[in-house]
Amino acid sequence: MSIRRVVPDLRVADMERARAFYRALGFDEVMDLGWAVTLASPDNPTAQIMLVGANADEPQPDISVEVADVDAAHTTMAAAGAEVVYPLRDEPWGVRRFFVRDPDGTVVNVVSHR
Repeated sequence: MSIRRVVPDLRVADMERARAFYRALGFDEVMDLGWAVTLASPDNPTAQIMLVGANADEPQPDISVEVADVDAAHTTMAAAGAEVVYPLRDEPWGVRRFFVRDPDGTVVNVVSHR
């Protein structure tokens, strides 16, 4: 399985306050869905963090792992008996993903861009 990047997903109580903090640290916004914002290093675009509003409606991952082939990753994880907590699907913002829970309860967003 080819891993392209790993991004921590941070739950934030105040999106604007969190944005201001990470902008001051040097990050640039690269995606804004309203309930989720991705910020990246201007010098290393794969160095990213995701801010997720505390009031988001769906299950929220703790970490995102971008893979080259999300369908193959889903097949591998299902065969390993992993607990899928959000089914494999295409999202309107251009990704295909699923969430899986690791043995200690961490929710991992496994994702590929379409």
